[in-house]
Amino acid sequence: MPVVLVTGATGYIGGRLVPVLLEAGHQVRCLVRNPSKLADALWVDDVEVVKGDVTDRQALEEVMAGVDVSYYLVHSMGGPASFDEEDRRAATCFRDAAAAAGVARIIYLGGLGRDDDPTLSRHLRSRHEVGRVLADGPVPVSELRAALIIGSGSASFEMLRYLVEVLPAMITPRWVDIRCQPIAIRDVLARLVAAAERTDGVSEVLEVGGPDVLTYRQMMHTYAEVAGLPRRLVVSIPLLTPKLSSLWVGLVTPLPSGLAKPLVQSQMNEVVVTETAPIEQTGKVPPPLPFRSAVELALKSSADIQVATRWSDAGLPGQSPALPLPSDPEWAGGSILIDEQSATSAASESALFATVSGIGGGRGWYVTPLLWSARGWVDKLIGGVGMRRGRRHPDQLWVGDALDFWRVEAVERDRLVRLSAEMKLPGKAWLEWRIDPDPSGTGSRLTQRAIFYPRGLTGRLYWYSLIPFHVVIFARMARRIAAAAEQRPAPIALP
Repeated sequence: MPVVLVTGATGYIGGRLVPVLLEAGHQVRCLVRNPSKLADALWVDDVEVVKGDVTDRQALEEVMAGVDVSYYLVHSMGGPASFDEEDRRAATCFRDAAAAAGVARIIYLGGLGRDDDPTLSRHLRSRHEVGRVLADGPVPVSELRAALIIGSGSASFEMLRYLVEVLPAMITPRWVDIRCQPIAIRDVLARLVAAAERTDGVSEVLEVGGPDVLTYRQMMHTYAEVAGLPRRLVVSIPLLTPKLSSLWVGLVTPLPSGLAKPLVQSQMNEVVVTETAPIEQTGKVPPPLPFRSAVELALKSSADIQVATRWSDAGLPGQSPALPLPSDPEWAGGSILIDEQSATSAASESALFATVSGIGGGRGWYVTPLLWSARGWVDKLIGGVGMRRGRRHPDQLWVGDALDFWRVEAVERDRLVRLSAEMKLPGKAWLEWRIDPDPSGTGSRLTQRAIFYPRGLTGRLYWYSLIPFHVVIFARMARRIAAAAEQRPAPIALP
């Protein structure tokens, strides 16, 4: 079996593709910018993890040494205004490095849509351009093009899910009646793996989709039926622009408006399979699931808390890796403002850690839920992620998980949990809990720190204006977490 390189292994598709490749017998190497995000992956010990970036040509050539097939699963969706330029530059670098390293094939996941469609959205045009850039070299490319990917945690599925579940009636733009050909995540992965078996030197564009061609309106009605919800009233009007639509989607769903915008713009184009891919007739891939079955499977995975990856796992685009970390020495990044609270608990260190690990999502933040909710809505109104992302698992945290409007940055069992803020802020913020044995010799001690790295005068004014709220929130939060740990049932001792 060939040695394969997977870029984007911390993202939604890549994180699910790696275990499928391993199951198929491949040797897998993962290129990631932040290896700590894979520390808790169940398959991490079975792969080689290399730190790097797809824009570093020299590093790419070293990573690709001995690689037969390279998966290109990165893009700047929801990124800066110049996202297409960044995608073009990254694809060029990846293509040239693959050629220099002697890679036999590049596999790329793009988007459906006709190349000759003059109304193709900027996002889809960029996805198509990346495919052409990759193929404009000596390494053959298999470019798979898919429309909406239906799976628990995917951006497309979560957008559909929240629109239907939150709104019993909705006024929608005209794109709800444009045709689309969704495909289940299971079927996308099967076709990505099968593409690695191609041994000739021919480049190909493979259009993949499920058996159903539907409008978004039909998908919303089908989702409501599967979820056991009353039929939704959907009224479309031609006045809603893509910008207004993305802002509305950003308010109603967990997706920030910056990510909702390219999804909405892509929905304005008809994205259906125009030519059956040869891979469908080889017998190496299962027949694609109908849309209804894909929704049923996604909902079952969510209900069983079996969501392997989510759209939010990849992090927010445009974040600067140069910002200081709370673990840096004080001189590393200038002024760091800290609100530190502590509390003692009669509970054990493991019980206190378990309580901290269960914070957020459905359990909330132990104090002033109205203020937390209001902060989430304010963040949504200014284009942030808001609170609706929730959490992947009710009790367990993994590095890289999205948690309401935070991101899990560090987890040390029975010792530390650190969250990095992803709400809109004039600076960078963290919320950290450290757990130590109580000096008295009984129970444990919780040290809670709210940490802020301000950006300019605005950042400092923001921090000091919130000091009265810190008094109300943070001291009580530490005490209530400590008290909640004492109420946890003791573990049952096995005979």
